Amino acid sequence: MIFKRKRKASGLTAAVSELQEAVAARDGDRTERAFAAMMNGVQSASDPERVLAGPQLAALLPAFPPTGPRPMLAMAAGFCVERGADPVACAEPILDSVQRDLLDALEFARRWTATGAAKDELPEPDEKIIDDALLARLGGDVHEATRLALAWCAVEEWQPPALAVLCRSAEVRRRHASASLPTCRALAALERHDLKCLAYALAVLDDEPLVVLHRPTGTGFEIRIGGIGDNFQLHTLLAHVLIGGGYVPGTRPSAESVHLATDPEPAQGRTQAIATGAFELLAPDGERIWNEGLPDDIPVVEGRRLLVLDEPAYQRSWNADRFFPHLPGTAKLTRVLTADETRTWLARTSPSNLIRRPS
Repeated sequence: MIFKRKRKASGLTAAVSELQEAVAARDGDRTERAFAAMMNGVQSASDPERVLAGPQLAALLPAFPPTGPRPMLAMAAGFCVERGADPVACAEPILDSVQRDLLDALEFARRWTATGAAKDELPEPDEKIIDDALLARLGGDVHEATRLALAWCAVEEWQPPALAVLCRSAEVRRRHASASLPTCRALAALERHDLKCLAYALAVLDDEPLVVLHRPTGTGFEIRIGGIGDNFQLHTLLAHVLIGGGYVPGTRPSAESVHLATDPEPAQGRTQAIATGAFELLAPDGERIWNEGLPDDIPVVEGRRLLVLDEPAYQRSWNADRFFPHLPGTAKLTRVLTADETRTWLARTSPSNLIRRPS
């Protein structure tokens, strides 16, 4: 949750209206006062007020000063989504702003690297680094340099509002996620920001067909997946569908672990439930697909994601809680492949590259 709940009455509707007027008038002092009143109001408002305010606050993002506290405005809108505001109505301004700041942070990194020595590491994302020397190093207009520096320092603050809309709507993910995923991954690769949650949310697959080959039995399946936050969750659901359905041998996952992976209701805190690995997840070339990774890591072959299941190299288990509490996963068997189809798909794969431990 972005903010903790407060109970006293608020004037959120009036505060949002005042903020809208102040931004439209381009009155900096008035905007600052109205923004503070709105932030206080959104925490103490009733949920019906938040439902109305969420889209209004999100709609202010494009007009809000680029060097102002835009991530905090997005957090206020995201908190309203957490309390019932429409994620679809709030998503476009929030995620467009996320993409803009990701791009600005990458541009900061490019300019920093271009104007320094080869061994000059990128700075930590802390506003204390922003001074005249830094802005001069970035070059160009001072206002633009300030915007780039602020984006570099504040990009992680965009994660909570982005997750609020991404994890509550498959429509939002379909419309907006793919545009920002490469940018997010490029920035994360610089290893100065922890953007794992945002990257995982942007990479969630919805209604995605998956060809699954079970090498020990020589059988194949088409499974449609959606809303799965990581491959731990995918692993559990594949075992539920294939072992639980009697299609392949093995120990089916516990009812509790399946419930935690699929329950439409948001998960309430952490549990002590344990899931146990039933397979080795492999790419078609024989390389391991890590449980810590994503369904999006599964390679596409002939227009379909192709996953190979083999005997586990060793026994492993993990906490059964799903990565995104508000995002239930689905995995549905659409059909069993014929023997000829399975042989054709298996011909496109290579044996496992894993070195197995002796039993």
